[in-house]
Amino acid sequence: MTTSQRAPGIPGTILIAAAVLLLAVPFAANAQERARDLGIVPGILAPGPLNAITDVEGVRVGHVTLNKGSDIRTGATAIVPHGGNLYQDKVPAGVVVGNGFGKLMGATQIQELGEIETPIILTNTLNVAEGAIAAIEWTLDQPGNERVRSVNAVVGETNDSRLNNIRKRALTADVIRRAIENAASGPVAEGAVGAGRGTVSFGWKGGIGTSSRELPAALGGYTVGVLVQSNYGGVLVVDGTPVGERLGRYFLSNHVDNGDADGSIMIVVATDAPLSDRNLERLARRALAGLARTGASLTNGSGDYVIAFSTAETVRRTPARRSGVARLEELPNDLFSPLSQAVIEATEEAILNSLFMAETVEGYDTARDAPARVEALPLDKVRAILADERGTDD
Repeated sequence: MTTSQRAPGIPGTILIAAAVLLLAVPFAANAQERARDLGIVPGILAPGPLNAITDVEGVRVGHVTLNKGSDIRTGATAIVPHGGNLYQDKVPAGVVVGNGFGKLMGATQIQELGEIETPIILTNTLNVAEGAIAAIEWTLDQPGNERVRSVNAVVGETNDSRLNNIRKRALTADVIRRAIENAASGPVAEGAVGAGRGTVSFGWKGGIGTSSRELPAALGGYTVGVLVQSNYGGVLVVDGTPVGERLGRYFLSNHVDNGDADGSIMIVVATDAPLSDRNLERLARRALAGLARTGASLTNGSGDYVIAFSTAETVRRTPARRSGVARLEELPNDLFSPLSQAVIEATEEAILNSLFMAETVEGYDTARDAPARVEALPLDKVRAILADERGTDD
């Protein structure tokens, strides 16, 4: 993403050196289009005003995008569940593993205690350690945490080595920390930004995508938001149409090496529904159905992870609620099903947005030790395929 692609009036391009461009912006315009701009409306539920994870009140997102020379194409994305002291007011959470070929730091403590106490950091495979340092140091520096002596940093990753010289481990903890510090509510930058800068999906450029769903008041009026870092493969399906097959680029075809379906996806789910960690784990598991709808092959080398958390103040693990027997609200199981539908739809659309909003990127293929170029999904062809499928004019 270039300086000219930022939204007007939003700061965030910092020139580190002549060959290094560091972007830390809450929102940026993009030459590509979101799914709904193409008339693609997955599901039956309405999105929130922003159609983003930030439709869940209090959730903030920040990116830092690092371009250096011809071979560094990477970054980090931070999701902050609420604006208070996250360590003191922990949020209930659940985590689900679809296929475990990945490095999700902090997952076992989420499984054991059912809570999150730091921002969620997404980055590349070999910079997970720096992501953890950034989250830990940021947490220790928050007022009220002067006596904290244990922090469970939550850091997810995908491997961006097809466009990024990942062995250089170019991201530092200080750089990643800027993603946390720049996290904001409002529209979320999508595509080849932040942790999605160097990712590849279905043979085209992947990246960051987000979407949301709002339940009608009669069903609780709750919001579910999803953010993804897409870097996986399979046979691309767009709102039920086999676009990957029609374009001739898909897993096990003659046009794409079989290994190109390997990769990973990180899915982060936020909701304001007062869910227990048990039901948040159930919600996270449903997000995998949204992943399947896009044609994911869930291959051996794919790391497919979902983290879900609730922002409802009535279920937060505050100091008072941790010091003795506490009463917490909990949405009953019988009212869970609409949230299940919401997260499936939002996950599917977030993934599509990650593809549709990503531009072509030139970088470096670490395995081949050679320059690389990954094209953006050709939206003109996608539009034509969908029009043909629906029997409408393009």
